[in-house]
Amino acid sequence: MNKQRVVVVCPGRGSYSRDSSGYFNNHDNRISSHLSLIDNKRIKHNQLGVIELDSMSFKSKIHMTGENASSLIYACSLNEFLSINLKEYEIVAITGNSMGWYSALALAGAITYENGYDLVNTMGSMMKDKIIGGQLIYPITNNNWIIDKRIQQKVLSEISKESAHISIILGGYIVIGGSNDSLKRLKKKLPPIENYPFQIPYHAAFHTPLMQTVSEQGFNKIPKSFFSKPTIPLIDGRGFVWSPYSTNIHELYKYTLGTQVTKTFNFTKSISIALKEFSPDKLILLGPGNSLGGVTAQIIIKNNWNFIESKKSFLLNQEKDPFLISMGILEQRDIVSL
Repeated sequence: MNKQRVVVVCPGRGSYSRDSSGYFNNHDNRISSHLSLIDNKRIKHNQLGVIELDSMSFKSKIHMTGENASSLIYACSLNEFLSINLKEYEIVAITGNSMGWYSALALAGAITYENGYDLVNTMGSMMKDKIIGGQLIYPITNNNWIIDKRIQQKVLSEISKESAHISIILGGYIVIGGSNDSLKRLKKKLPPIENYPFQIPYHAAFHTPLMQTVSEQGFNKIPKSFFSKPTIPLIDGRGFVWSPYSTNIHELYKYTLGTQVTKTFNFTKSISIALKEFSPDKLILLGPGNSLGGVTAQIIIKNNWNFIESKKSFLLNQEKDPFLISMGILEQRDIVSL
């Protein structure tokens, strides 16, 4: 039997939520030795261990802060990745959204799992004393998950007027990064659509020029020796493919701690390239949670992939033979896990 070819997608901040807490009690633990190493490091640095955090009652002010959320997400994603049944599925590429890029580096072999944790924790803890700016998320699609150009242009115009920045291009959403003052003004100017515009709690102005000092600190704290050529192709936040053979390690280091930190992260482009360059049989979204499910579906629709052209056709396709597998949904997880 031929293996199915899959692209793996790593979630970013915000994916560990109240619904995800207790993850390691509810899933087979395939990373016990890695968790012990992570928790020993965290305890030495006076941080709560991942297992302790995961077993606690969920509290936003604890579980959603960068120094805790990043490590929780990384550990859960690593566990999900090691749960994929490699007898049936061949992983042909790996990508991720925002913080998920750090996870993708480790899962693709460009850094070790241990150094992956150090990278995630270092960058996630950088603003534990003072968060720089913030992020707003705003939808730009109609009810069929098709991008509405009129809404899109309106949002882009308002972002420009307020000297804010496009932080993440996220399927049918734009994530806006900027100073707290600029975001306050945008919240008043953008027309309300259901619960949007929504300011994401405990998030800084990631992927914008406001992160320049964070980038500089990252270069000072993370050595280039952490990095090597990936063993599985990586797709970054520009849609650029880092291959096992041609990757320039110095450029990968510069992108990870420089470009990726201070410039727009285009998750839409990442998934579009994953589809067009690797033509996978399935996309697998790692947990925790399913925060990327809807936005990834919107990108599939944007590309009219597998003749999926609307929310309705996507949902019908998922019922027959799901192309998008979210490991955060139990029934879908069972399709691809050991």
